[in-house]
Parts: sequence; structure tokens; C-alpha cells
Amino acid sequence: MSRPLDHHDARPPAAGVAQPPLDFGGWLRWFWRQLTSMRTALFLLLLLAIAAVPGSLVPQRSSDPNGVIQYFGDNPDLAPALDTIQAFDVYSSAWFSAIYLLLFVSLIGCVIPRMRHHLQALRAKPPKTPARLARLAGFTMRDGPVGTDAAAAVESARRLLKSSGYRVAVFDTGTEASVSAERGYLRETGNLVFHLALVGVLVTVGFGSGFGFSGQRVLVEGQTFVNTLLAYDSFNPGRFFDDESLEPYKLKLDSFDVEYETQNSKAFGQPVNYAAGVTVSPRDRPSQSDEVKVNVPLRAGGTDIFLLGNGYAPTITVKDPSGRVVFSDSIPFLPQDSNLTSLGVVKVPDGLAKQLGMIGFFYPTQAEAKSGAYFSSYPDLEYPLLTLNIFSGDLGLDTGVPTSVYALNTDKMTQMTGGDTGAKSLELKPGEMRQLPDGLGSVSFDNAAPGAKAGDFSDTVLRFASFDVNRDPTQGWVLLFSVLVLLGLLTSLFVPRRRLWVKAIRRDDGSVRLEYAGLARGDDPALETAVTALADRHSAVLAPTPAFTQTAEQPWRQTK
Repeated sequence: MSRPLDHHDARPPAAGVAQPPLDFGGWLRWFWRQLTSMRTALFLLLLLAIAAVPGSLVPQRSSDPNGVIQYFGDNPDLAPALDTIQAFDVYSSAWFSAIYLLLFVSLIGCVIPRMRHHLQALRAKPPKTPARLARLAGFTMRDGPVGTDAAAAVESARRLLKSSGYRVAVFDTGTEASVSAERGYLRETGNLVFHLALVGVLVTVGFGSGFGFSGQRVLVEGQTFVNTLLAYDSFNPGRFFDDESLEPYKLKLDSFDVEYETQNSKAFGQPVNYAAGVTVSPRDRPSQSDEVKVNVPLRAGGTDIFLLGNGYAPTITVKDPSGRVVFSDSIPFLPQDSNLTSLGVVKVPDGLAKQLGMIGFFYPTQAEAKSGAYFSSYPDLEYPLLTLNIFSGDLGLDTGVPTSVYALNTDKMTQMTGGDTGAKSLELKPGEMRQLPDGLGSVSFDNAAPGAKAGDFSDTVLRFASFDVNRDPTQGWVLLFSVLVLLGLLTSLFVPRRRLWVKAIRRDDGSVRLEYAGLARGDDPALETAVTALADRHSAVLAPTPAFTQTAEQPWRQTK
């Protein structure tokens, strides 16, 4: 008989034997078999993990839109090329979605046929006892006690196996009786639960997340945020998001407290704890105070509020030559290093003779390098200083094109202080005022704690906190499916799939020979021990019960 062509001992087909060509339906069946094979599913799973790597290497618009803007500014040549391959939208890109959907189809195609076969196997009887048990693992042969009936011995073995959780079937051919038992179908059930739960995770993450959203908002101490669509600095809705589903509530940043390390010289100035003290005011319910910490989000209005970043927000006031206030606001300055040397932009479009722009550097604890450059030597407010470079001209706000509040386009502006102008940058401490060039007016660095003692700068500058407001309706489902994945995997790994047989062979002299053997599907190091234990228990059940007689000298005496 010829071997299959994929067998190691197969012979090549004889010359002249032509394989029939596949038609369109044949190719479809071949493609479907390849797609739904476990090998393909594992390959796609690995490919999906590799495809997710770029999402951790570059910022994503869905989670860090400001980081994407900064990346474009830092990498003007590389960023557009990455954007053409959707590197900033990895998890919604066409190529990631294609891998995702192929993996989903592959898993479904793997699981459904296996479920059908598993259900058929659960309804089927255990297989007939093999003719030669001596070829199987753990084979044990024992003589039944005198007077043992083969049918009774097999019945007692059936009860033992049944009580141990085996599915059993009894067979009798006249010369021998046997019981066939099997268990471990829970292993395949666990395997199917694992794959079904994995499909559940894919469906939940892929489609359920479309009903959620992620939004970012920067709040300065004392400011309030209302959970409405227009109140977010940036907002990334899911595909199926409905803005009417937003639950209204107010969030006020009361304070932002930071603890710095001052005892350990090797970690001096490192932050020990960040805590944003907030007041949450749900609709139709009383307000309550709470805290938001790093990795400790606050739950409010069906959303999770995460603390992303923080820094200083100097309060800057600009007045015209007559002393009228034309601009006053607390401007978040973005930290540039671990000691919170910060960069900020101020734009004054109206109220002065010219549009005014300022690029400022804030130093919480100002120090001077040998080169004369300023830097911050400590992140807390020990000796704060604000420097401003003044620009006049067109801010570019009248074209209707959105611009970043953290960037100043100076192409159409004239620099008035700092740089090569010959005029020194304006330097201000909290509570100080300086005159603007060309008699445009004045600018002041307001003190947030005007009643503080002289030399105490600890509360003179407000702080800001950046929050990420996230609603993910899939969290509970992902947790459920993840638990099922773990349970299914553990079940498929640790539940043995085995079959045991007990055969009673009738001899011509009326005695009975008992044979025990087992067979495992996969590795089962405890199989031989299980066969021996069954034989021992069965022998104990078949052993005759000792008789007892009573005498006058010894009330109970055992007799054979």
C-alpha cells in the first residue's frame, strides 16, 4: 500500500501521473483551511504583537495628541513619513485592523469545528476495550479471588471508576467481560474556553471600545472643568460614540501637592508623591472632595480620571500704557527637565498698539551656569524667576487656522528683547512688573500668595495638572474574558486526558484473570500510578470478607 505524499517514507508519484488542477472553489477551500489552522492563528497572534510595537515607540493621537504635535516639531522630516504609514494611529490603522480581523476569523474558524467535534465526543460512549491490553501503559495482571464471577468483578470495577469521575461502558463477549472508562474531557473544554475567551477579548476590544472616548484637559489650581464636549482641550471619541451619552459633572482642581526627596543625597529633588486635590460635583448630587494620584484614578460620571502631568502656571498680566488690563491669565508652562525648567507662550492679540507674543522660561529655583545661562537647580519654589522674550507683529490668529497654545510662530513677527536684539530679556520675580519695549505698556508676574512673608516663595506660583478623562465600557467584559482565558489555560494544562480498562477473562477451570491498563492523550506521568492504584482498590473490593465466630474463652475470634 502506498504512503501519503507527505510521509517521510513516501515514494514520488510515477511519471505521467497528473494531479487534477484546483478550480476556484478548491482554491477557496484550500485558503480557508490554511487560514483556520492553529499554526496560522499562532502566527497572526505573533504578528499582532509585533504590529503593536510602533504604538509604544511613537506617541499616538488617541492617547497623546500633544505628544504627536511635539514629535512633528522635533522631527520635521521623519514625522510626515511615519504619518503616511499611520504610525501615529497604529491601533486604528488599516494594516493593524487587517491583522486583527484575520486573527479573529482564524480563531473562529478553529474553534467552531472543534466545538462540534467536542460535543459529539461528549455524547459518544467510551471506546471498546482493546484486545491486547499488554501493549498499553501500566499493564497489570492479577488473579481474581476464588469464586469470583467475571461479570460481578467488572461491575465492581465499573462502580469504582464511576465514583472517580470516569465515563464508563461495559462489554461482554462471553469469554471475557470488560469495562472501558475515560475522563479528562474537561481538558478540551478548557482549551475551547481559552480560545472562545480570546475571541471575546478581541471582539470586546475591537468593537466595544468604539463606544468609549478619551479626552484631555489641563486645569490650573482654582479652575473648574465641566464634562461637556467643548470643555476638553483634546477629545478622541470611539467610532460609535454619542456625545449625548456624556454624564454631566464638574471637576475643580483645589490644590496640587508635591513631596520631594530631601534626605537621600543620591535622589535629592526627586518627586516622592503627587496628589491633586479635587472637588467633584455630579448633577443632582452633593459635591465631594477627593484626590487623584499617579496610577490611582478617580471614578466620576462613568469616567476614569487619570493624572498625566503637572507643572507651574505663572499668572501674567499685561496692561496698556494707560494702565488698563488687556490680558491676565495663568499660563501652563511645559516642563523641560526634571527640575521643572519650564517653557511657555503668551499671546496678546488685542488691546495694544501691536499684537504681542512672548516666549517665557520659568525657573522654580533659578541658578546660573558658568556660561551665564540660567537653569533650575531644584523643582520646588525656592527662588523663582520668569524671563520673557518679547515679539511683536502678526500672531497668525486672524486666518482661521487653529494654532497650538504651546507654540509661537515668529515668521511674521519682530523680536524686541533677547537673542540678537541687544535688549536683555525681561526678568521678573513673583509680584514684580516690567515695562514693555516701545512704550507698549507693562507686564507683571503676579504673586499667587501676596500675603506671604518676605523670602517665602512656596505658594507664589500656581501649579497645573493635566488630566486624562477616559470612558471604557469594555473594562468589565475584558476582565471577565481574561479570567476565563486564565481558567481555560490552567484547565487545559493540568487536567489529564486518560482512558482506563479493566478486563476479566474467564478460564476453563472457573477462575478469573483480571487485567488493567491505561492510555493517555498527551503527557500523563501519573498514568501508571493511576492504573496500579485502580488495581489495588479493585483487589481490595474483591477480597473475601473474613468470617468471625464467638467462643466462651474469646468472645470474638477470627476464623478462616
